[in-house]
Amino acid sequence: MLRVIGNFWEVSMSRNIIALVLSFSLAAFFAPNASWAAEDHVAEAIQHTKEAIDHGKQGHANILADHAQVGLQHAEAAEKEKANPHTESAIKDLKDAAEHGKLGHADVATKSAESALGHLSQVK
Repeated sequence: MLRVIGNFWEVSMSRNIIALVLSFSLAAFFAPNASWAAEDHVAEAIQHTKEAIDHGKQGHANILADHAQVGLQHAEAAEKEKANPHTESAIKDLKDAAEHGKLGHADVATKSAESALGHLSQVK
């Protein structure tokens, strides 16, 4: 009888340890950590804005619009995290770039994207 209780204790302890390790692993994975949870939205906005400019120079207005839209989403997320007048200006320019890109105005959209890139590069 004691042996069964002893085995039960050993099995129960090993299950408890596994559950504890799994819990800590999940908590560490999903914990709001600045290096994990906070994506660098400004860097992403810059990257997509550069892509938009490259496609605009090639006359690909629709692809420019797509990249400007993604860059806009990241710029808006950066603005929510930390307000900045340069981010605010970049948002306006990226909206303009996306709108003109959808209309097929690659040249105008490219200029707006270049202006947005200038503002985004000044965000600190």
